[in-house]
Amino acid sequence: MKEVLKLRTKKIGIDVIMLIDELPNKPSAWAIAKQIVKSSTSIGANYRASCRAKSNADYINKLKIVEEESDETIYWLEIIEESKLLNPEKIKRIKNETMEILAIVVATIKTMRLKINQ
Repeated sequence: MKEVLKLRTKKIGIDVIMLIDELPNKPSAWAIAKQIVKSSTSIGANYRASCRAKSNADYINKLKIVEEESDETIYWLEIIEESKLLNPEKIKRIKNETMEILAIVVATIKTMRLKINQ
């Protein structure tokens, strides 16, 4: 499962990189592009770091970063969509995948916290 999630989280970053090349060439899009590239690529980088955690607490802390970066990426996708910078259909798949990853990460954090507190 970890290897599958490594691939999925990396793909989100790559898909966002491809997506921002479709944004219009204007200052508002440039600002959003910088933000979403950082947050989306951070999802995969931090998930990968979580796989090398030194303890359960360290694992949870690293997953919390994945949670935050996933939520931020969804935010920027919503901004792109609601400001009509891109057609919502171009965003839909990436947004859904990021929401799925977020749900998996949140569930994993809850499970790990229960495990630690037993």
